[in-house]
Amino acid sequence: MPTTTTTPAHLALAERTRVLIDAHLGEPLPLAQLADHAGVSAAHLQRVFTRVVGLSPKQYQERGRVCALKQSLRDGRTVSSATYEAGFASGRRVYEAANDALGMTPGAYRRRGAGLTIHYTVVPVSLGLLIVAVTERGICSVALGDDEVALARNLAAEYPAASLERAADAHDRLVDAVVRHVESGGGGESLPLDVRATAFQWQVWRALQHIPEGATRSYQAIADSLGRPTAARAVARACASNRVAVLIPCHR
Repeated sequence: MPTTTTTPAHLALAERTRVLIDAHLGEPLPLAQLADHAGVSAAHLQRVFTRVVGLSPKQYQERGRVCALKQSLRDGRTVSSATYEAGFASGRRVYEAANDALGMTPGAYRRRGAGLTIHYTVVPVSLGLLIVAVTERGICSVALGDDEVALARNLAAEYPAASLERAADAHDRLVDAVVRHVESGGGGESLPLDVRATAFQWQVWRALQHIPEGATRSYQAIADSLGRPTAARAVARACASNRVAVLIPCHR
């Protein structure tokens, strides 16, 4: 029976694998190859990596490729060039991923939403205000802030060619799923990987806000407080990516 205890060796294994994936996003890295590089079985790597990172190695690779794809498209690359540079094996695969990750086709994202109608809503959550924007294909943007006008302005800046409409109903199924995941970590199975990962960062930042001034908490203590005792390394990465450190100080 495999152990469910996360050891320092497990954390090191997951981190080595994560670094390897990040360095080779443009290359296919099947689980067997990752396991061979790490000197462990594929089943062991799958189990440990998923427990520590919160995503499987395949999901982690997919998320990294989608982020690279979006950046290339924003930089003006053609869809075919962006697809190749991001490491997608085929155009078909990138279009399959796009519905989930972009809420639109790669071409529409490159055209900054031209010809699309994006419905958005802003709802209060424990960390401030949450904007969720959707197209007929799915979620295209999720962001957190404290100013509704600024959130809408940022959305318009990302999709300047789209038609933006404020949704009349703030309790859309997708919106409810995002809010539920941000607040409790549950109900995220149907959400894009990028949204799920970002929601975890916000949960970490919320925990940081509750640390008394002058006090410190270890990454492990924060992970325990979130009900994710095996996610200490993920907490560390969320702290490192904290863009609002003045408001949410990172205490180690």
